[in-house]
Amino acid sequence: MSPSRSTVSRLDGIDADFMQAGVSLVVGAASNDKSPAIVRATGCRLLDDLGEVSIVVSASQGAEVLRCIRENGAVAVVFSQPSTHRTIQLKGKDARVVGATAEDRESAVRYRDLFATELAPLGFEPLLIRTLLDCPPADLVAIRFTPEDAFIQTPGPNAGQRLAVAP
Repeated sequence: MSPSRSTVSRLDGIDADFMQAGVSLVVGAASNDKSPAIVRATGCRLLDDLGEVSIVVSASQGAEVLRCIRENGAVAVVFSQPSTHRTIQLKGKDARVVGATAEDRESAVRYRDLFATELAPLGFEPLLIRTLLDCPPADLVAIRFTPEDAFIQTPGPNAGQRLAVAP
């Protein structure tokens, strides 16, 4: 699927290709009592028709994150390129857990290969990365949300700077 222009147009200064490349994807959520939970994601898609982001995770590995999202709908996702430390963070308040579609499962396969390629020059064996990210297709779910906030999180003087998000 090509990058979503409707989603990208809501997020000033964010490159859709970057979000769907071999970047580290970490999803964070918190329960109503503010207990945090994280899970490594295994894929990302931008949904043209809805202006939403679909983040693919393992249901078994991300059980606590999924519970928090079901509880309150709040989510944060960090996209970080290990070779450059370029990092952005998206936040949403309308997150929901849905079954992974065929496109979500395809994004997970593509992501494993892209992330392994990104980490290979840093000394990580591609087979190791693919194995760490491997997940039975039946265990994959998607977290869908509309980005409401976006931040630069690349280390340096601009870290924490808010990126514009259109209504």
